[in-house]
Amino acid sequence: MEKTYRYQTHGTCSREIVFTIRDGKITDTHFVGGCNGNLQGVSRLVEGMKPEDAIAKLAGIRCGFKPTSCPDQFSKALTLALEDKETENA
Repeated sequence: MEKTYRYQTHGTCSREIVFTIRDGKITDTHFVGGCNGNLQGVSRLVEGMKPEDAIAKLAGIRCGFKPTSCPDQFSKALTLALEDKETENA
């Protein structure tokens, strides 16, 4: 099973995160806006990971004095995607 998600970020330089969950693994992650090099790194590091594992690593990361960061926002997007997946399969 495969589904692509779009998440509008809040409180970060990036504006949107687009990613796919295919067979329980994260693929094709793209951040719109933000620090290009760092976000390419995050995208490559999570490639092939289970969403639950990525959430555990990314949740709570802050950017400077901001209460959130692009990785933290990605963890929120993944959490919502998992809730959607559970709803679809119910």
